[in-house]
Amino acid sequence: MSIGIRLHDTAEGTLAQRALYAQAQGFECAHLALSKTLGPAYLEPQTLTPGLAAQVRRAMNGLDVAVLGCYLNLATPNEEEYRQTLERYIAHLRFSRWLGAAVVGTETGNPNAAYRYEPQRSHTQEALETFVHRVRPVVEAAEKLGAILAIEPVYTHIVSTPLRARYVLDTLKSPNVQIILDPVNLLHADNVRHAAAVIDEALEVLGPDIVVLHAKDYAVENGQVRSMAVGTGVMDYTSLSRFVREKKPGLFVTLEDTVPQNAQAAGQRARELFA
Repeated sequence: MSIGIRLHDTAEGTLAQRALYAQAQGFECAHLALSKTLGPAYLEPQTLTPGLAAQVRRAMNGLDVAVLGCYLNLATPNEEEYRQTLERYIAHLRFSRWLGAAVVGTETGNPNAAYRYEPQRSHTQEALETFVHRVRPVVEAAEKLGAILAIEPVYTHIVSTPLRARYVLDTLKSPNVQIILDPVNLLHADNVRHAAAVIDEALEVLGPDIVVLHAKDYAVENGQVRSMAVGTGVMDYTSLSRFVREKKPGLFVTLEDTVPQNAQAAGQRARELFA
């Protein structure tokens, strides 16, 4: 098992400085969002060249790239925005091969241009079919490039439950589509009372296709779920830790919701939970 961190959550600096800082805190892999570590221009396809990949690889200093982030809204109704988004995903998939990144990670958006959760629309079958239709060209590109697209279910997005994620996988029928599991992102005021059952369902339904685990914690405040660093909330990790130990040796586990001051402690807690 390899514990990592989002590089944009580390102390500010150049990409090389961030990577060294992460390594000094004991991390072995990273979630890399180019636009958040190098700047917004690095989201654009024209910047994602083999030369840049070589520079990034050197800057990472041996730190594995568990996830190359490209978290955009494929379900936008704006056709021009969708065209640009599609080009960005394909460019990230191509770049991931030059870089040696394990997967290109994405969430699944909402059926509006604002990327806003709409309870009456986001969880409909129509929205789910829209996402499947919109993501299919991305998947076809991944297959041609030999890259992996990993989708991350989130309660407030279109792919909001393990069963909806399973539907996407079974409909696309592609070995180049896998799952990033963030258990806390599956929790919401609507279901947090049954958090253990939600997580168990995710492991049962999606287990074989999980390639990255996002590790964080949560608390319920004023009836709402608030996420936080591993070991600082009320999360029950029993099922997750058993799953990683028994089913996913060597899994990339990347932390979220950390700050430089608590990242090292969160990483140590994650090792205790999953090693």
